[in-house]
Amino acid sequence: MTAVEHSRDVRLLTDSFGRVVRDLRISVTDRCNFRCVYCMPAEGLKWVPRAEILTFEEIARIARLFVEGLGVESIRLTGGEPTVRADLATLVGLLADLRTPDGRSIDLALTTNGAKLVRLAQPLKDAGLRRINISLDSLKRARFAEITRRDALPEVLAGIDAATSAGLYPVKVNVVVVRGWNDDEIVDFAEYGRERGIQPRFIEFMPLDADGAWSMDKVVGADEIVAAIDAIHPLEEVAHGPEPASRWRYRDGAGEIGVIPSVTKPFCGDCDRVRLTAEGAFMTCLFAQDDFDFRTPLRSGATDDELGDLAARAVGLKWAGHRIGKIDFVRPRRSMSQIGG
Repeated sequence: MTAVEHSRDVRLLTDSFGRVVRDLRISVTDRCNFRCVYCMPAEGLKWVPRAEILTFEEIARIARLFVEGLGVESIRLTGGEPTVRADLATLVGLLADLRTPDGRSIDLALTTNGAKLVRLAQPLKDAGLRRINISLDSLKRARFAEITRRDALPEVLAGIDAATSAGLYPVKVNVVVVRGWNDDEIVDFAEYGRERGIQPRFIEFMPLDADGAWSMDKVVGADEIVAAIDAIHPLEEVAHGPEPASRWRYRDGAGEIGVIPSVTKPFCGDCDRVRLTAEGAFMTCLFAQDDFDFRTPLRSGATDDELGDLAARAVGLKWAGHRIGKIDFVRPRRSMSQIGG
């Protein structure tokens, strides 16, 4: 299987394991207004100079290439925290106008910590945002402040309500579950979702923290998460496609939960995602050791065909999957906030 296949006028990015790229994650900034203990130090990280961050026009050009010419159907905006970038709705509007070669709108989504959504949810929806994921790791104010190093739980909860009111459906709440930190809130999050018609997505703790404090004994596995909820609110599994979350619906019809088992049940074999960092580094995996510089050729006048060739070369080198928990696992040099989720 080659790195590039042709379908009509589209070059499908296909790796050596037959996986076709359909989803592009774009980080719009490495900065964040939180300092989550599993993500970055209290003092923050060394930020990328603003001149090295891709402009909205550069992001839109790359996104257009991937959607119109390389088979991508879904784009997710991430950070850092994307809402700290000024005029984010302008970028959303540029991307919402994109169409696949057969005329379909793209699935345009955003991952955010939610602290600014009271003000931004409706403008983002009006600009063309379709879906939203909101990161929230505790429903307890003191614990939330301890995890994020910010006393902002009321703002995040209000932001979730604002996203629901704006019609950014489905609203999903991402919960990174860490043993000894918040694993006692699994059922609380399930009930919060049932009450508000939102979908909690429980994420296994991954070794992407800037402090390097991750260890396997802190991972709460997917089976344990599902069992804790099923014991109170019976669940049944829902068939799903290449998306990372396994889905479970309540047998009484009160909605769903998602579980992302990145550590205990890796889904690398179905991965259809690639990533673009805020400074224009192209990555084919969260745990990739190498990346490919898009910014330099982009700013040096590269053609779309040349950028497409670069993407194809990178995808052609994509590995089978990460090796978390194995003796030969090597942590990536970037933390989660520096890559984009």
